[in-house]
Amino acid sequence: MADAAQQKLHAKLGGAYVWGPLTALGLAVAVLTCLADQASKLWLLFDFDLANRARVALTPFLDFALTWNTGISYGLLPRQGPAGQLALLGVQIAAVIFLWVWLARAPSRLTAAALGLIIGGAIGNAIDRLHWPGVMDFALFHVETATWSFNWYVFNLADVAIVAGVVGLLYESLWRGGAVKAP
Repeated sequence: MADAAQQKLHAKLGGAYVWGPLTALGLAVAVLTCLADQASKLWLLFDFDLANRARVALTPFLDFALTWNTGISYGLLPRQGPAGQLALLGVQIAAVIFLWVWLARAPSRLTAAALGLIIGGAIGNAIDRLHWPGVMDFALFHVETATWSFNWYVFNLADVAIVAGVVGLLYESLWRGGAVKAP
């Protein structure tokens, strides 16, 4: 009986906003996502030496091409000086806090994993903002024919994780009907 009372008190004091039954899963996915993102960037910079190479073709449709994104997604709202960098970092921190509260309320493993992918990707890109001139993007998807050419924006593993997380949340809410609404 005391245990149930403790749980109610914990929930009333904000525990439900910080930790839920699937938070550990989401946290594990976030940590693995961030580590994979940062490891890929460090390898490409220091071992592969992408900064001193031109565009490197991997397949007929995918190249390595180093760019520094000083804005948000797709280079929108490029930052201007230290104040702009701090503002974008503040937005990322606020987003991670919001997503963490959502994660604490996640009703399924898919929602928790999807939120973990988004959180890990956001943290990976935030780490870049703290250490580099912007977010390191390196993957360029493109399609070229004799009469037509298409180049997608340059992206990184954090961006892929964020998109995969959003797709997971959309799948859960549209087809499974189980995603918890954002707080």
